[in-house]
Amino acid sequence: MLHARMKRSSRLPILGMLAVLVIVAGAGAALLWRQQATAVTAGSGPTAVPVVVAVVEQRDVPHLARALGHVHSIHNVILRSQIDGILTEVLFEEGQRVAKGDLLARIDDRSIRAALNQARAEQARIQAELKSARLDLERYSRLVAQNAVSRQEYDRQQALVAQLEAMAAASEAAVAAAEVALSHTRIVSPVTGRVGFRRVDAGNFVRASDAEGLFSVTQMEPIDVVFSLSQSVLPRLPAIAGSAPVKVYDRAGGNLLGEGMLTTIDNQVDRATGTIRLKARLPNTDGILWPGQSVVVELQTGISAGALVVPVTAVRHGLDGRYVFRVSGGKAEPVPVTVAFEDDSIAVIAEGVVAGDTVVTDGHLRLKPGSAVAPIAAAGTGA
Repeated sequence: MLHARMKRSSRLPILGMLAVLVIVAGAGAALLWRQQATAVTAGSGPTAVPVVVAVVEQRDVPHLARALGHVHSIHNVILRSQIDGILTEVLFEEGQRVAKGDLLARIDDRSIRAALNQARAEQARIQAELKSARLDLERYSRLVAQNAVSRQEYDRQQALVAQLEAMAAASEAAVAAAEVALSHTRIVSPVTGRVGFRRVDAGNFVRASDAEGLFSVTQMEPIDVVFSLSQSVLPRLPAIAGSAPVKVYDRAGGNLLGEGMLTTIDNQVDRATGTIRLKARLPNTDGILWPGQSVVVELQTGISAGALVVPVTAVRHGLDGRYVFRVSGGKAEPVPVTVAFEDDSIAVIAEGVVAGDTVVTDGHLRLKPGSAVAPIAAAGTGA
């Protein structure tokens, strides 16, 4: 019995400690609930939406259109032999720059030169006979007036002179043909440019009928770039042809390769693509552009002077048209705008905002009229 009493007395402190723990836990839970309720109450007001903003700028804006293009040579000439013969000399190195009229190759001319000498000798013989016949005709004309020779003899002499004059003309043509054939043995450059790979070596027999040709000469300065733009720019093109500046960049669009002018607009729109082909000419004095090279072309189709400029991401599309969120007094309000021009980075605003206005460029999805905003960054419009 004494043992049972001692056992009950040992349980009393444990129960007391458990009771204290329960009381403390209840008080902590009540305090935590009050803090949460206070936080919910404090956060029940409107929360500012974080947005990225930019300031409306006023400046001159060029209207630029960009497209892929290819470089074309103004003259790309494949030189072929005009006569049959042995190619005796090649007087250039592959890739060499040559001027118009430079001698590039020779073909054996011995047989043609001999034929030319023969034609000239025949021409001299006929000219001598013609001279003698004309002198005789002069004498016959005096004698026939004196009835010293018959009219028939005089007429025969006239016919002989006419025959020899025709033969002289034929001999002159034969000499000219031989001279032309002789000139074809000297192959000269028709343009100033760069010589390509040699297709025939010296010592080979070449023919006028060879389709491949001997080599080519390509003009490098100036040079053309051909590209296509959407037909939507067509109304502005005729007024700027010949004066619109063009810049040409490498295929990545980063490095400027040259500048020139728009020179030619094609005479029809491609119905399959809805584009029109254009041609620009560049000086290419440094020889950076090569025929066949792919490039990025930037054409200036106009300019907006004193334009109001915002980043293109600031302009939104709504049921009633295009608009921007203008920030004033910490709140954002939608403002209808009229866009006069836009490209990949900027938009020119004709109506709706003024210079110095602040507009939202990112974070539109959580905005509604009158939303409180918290700008987290300022972005320039850039060009």
